[in-house]
Amino acid sequence: MNRLFKCVAVLTGVISLVACTKETTDAEVEKIEQVAVQKIEMKQIDRVIELPTTLQGYETMNISSTVSGIIDHIFVEVGDKVSKGQLLVRMDPTQYTTYKLQYANLGVEMGRMEALKEAGSISQQAYDQTKVQYDQLGETLALYEKNTFVKAEYAGVISAKNFENGELCAGQPILTLTQINVLKAYINIPEAYFPKLKVGMPLTLVSDIYPDKVFSATVEIVYPTIDASSHTFTIKVKIPNASELLRPGMYVKTTIPVGKASTLVVPYQAVLKLIGSNNRYIFIKDGDKARRVDVELGQRFDKYVEIIGDVKEGDEIVTMGQSRLIDGCTIAVAPDSID
Repeated sequence: MNRLFKCVAVLTGVISLVACTKETTDAEVEKIEQVAVQKIEMKQIDRVIELPTTLQGYETMNISSTVSGIIDHIFVEVGDKVSKGQLLVRMDPTQYTTYKLQYANLGVEMGRMEALKEAGSISQQAYDQTKVQYDQLGETLALYEKNTFVKAEYAGVISAKNFENGELCAGQPILTLTQINVLKAYINIPEAYFPKLKVGMPLTLVSDIYPDKVFSATVEIVYPTIDASSHTFTIKVKIPNASELLRPGMYVKTTIPVGKASTLVVPYQAVLKLIGSNNRYIFIKDGDKARRVDVELGQRFDKYVEIIGDVKEGDEIVTMGQSRLIDGCTIAVAPDSID
């Protein structure tokens, strides 16, 4: 009997020891992650939209002559900068010279007719006929002068040359003149922002070619209709370019202000990205547990970013140690970590 009692006592002790050991092991398995948290704040921000566009010369003109004939001389090459009124092309001047002589001779005849008219020696009808011929020939001479000596309508750069000296030109463009000290761009804007865009609004542009520079521009035209297929409207932007760093054809990103808004912002480094996708998420302190919340990112402001998701102002977001967390794990806040 004593032996049986001893066996039972020993077995009970072993069971108790195993139970204690299991409780200790379970306690050790439940790891508590140390984190830092920060309250999510509602802030008023300057809302902007960022859209890409391609720059164009503010004015682009095909230089040609309405007078068919031989090109006598082209005075510029591709890449040359020209000023307003500079002579670019001289066509064969033979026809122009003929009209110039005829106009000069008719001018002498016109002077004689005026003298006779004052003396009362000719009728008003004879005088008027000569005057009409003289005026018409003057207009023809002016037309031939403009199209024989082709000049630049504005300052710019020669961006194309299609003929050489001595070639026959029959109304086709000889050169292309592009204005580059002022540029323009057309940007398609989502229709939701139509009430926000006004003529004269400032905006900024950046180019990957000049990563440290920001260029200013203004809205010149807001087109009044919405494209039914894309649900966008178009604005025309004017870009001063006195430095000529920007060039037509360059790809730029525009930042356009569209008013103020109140929104939730968090530290950018607190937002995690799901590997293999573009999905973003954060961890919120929910009691002593970490709760994972999927979010969408909005506008970024230096170290902060706007978030959209199932969160509210005052929620505590994990800002340090979040990369070690899983949904529902136990967390403890490090002292003095709550902002």
